[in-house]
Amino acid sequence: MTVQEPTAAERTVARRAAEARATVPELEMAVTAALAPGPGTATLVRACALALAEHPRANAAYRDGHFELYSRVNVGVVVATEESYLIPTVFDADRKSEEELAGELEGLTAGVREGRLPSPAFSGATFTVWDARPHGIAAASIPVVPPQAAALAAGTTSLTLSCDHRILYGSAAASFLKAIADHLDRHGV
Repeated sequence: MTVQEPTAAERTVARRAAEARATVPELEMAVTAALAPGPGTATLVRACALALAEHPRANAAYRDGHFELYSRVNVGVVVATEESYLIPTVFDADRKSEEELAGELEGLTAGVREGRLPSPAFSGATFTVWDARPHGIAAASIPVVPPQAAALAAGTTSLTLSCDHRILYGSAAASFLKAIADHLDRHGV
């Protein structure tokens, strides 16, 4: 047997995942959607951002017994690295075109992989997206990143929404997930 010490990034991921599971009462639901692996993450981020603007409780947090509804739609996007993953933020994603999002995501991904993004690039997200399609994964899930109300994982055959059930209840979550799927349908993903 070999014992291996986790890296600082791996320890951070482990700590945050444990905190999220211990503190957030999650509700998870999925919708079947034929999502092609080719069309980019920018289309997915845009669909989520537009749906977030339409559903304020999804773009919010439950904190200290209150609902905090955010005025900006800032989408965190999971980027895998060799040892872990990081989640840089696309600020004001609902106000950007798909082309602008694609360029920004390309820069953020390169910055993560080269280790050159400053720490503010990893803060301020109001929602998190993981596009698992490039890995050939049919269905995936992702934990809610506190204090966010929700997170979405996209596989090649489904979209899975994880929600903080203290702020985003069943029917509201279903309506939000449908809005994401509808925006994706309109963009041909």
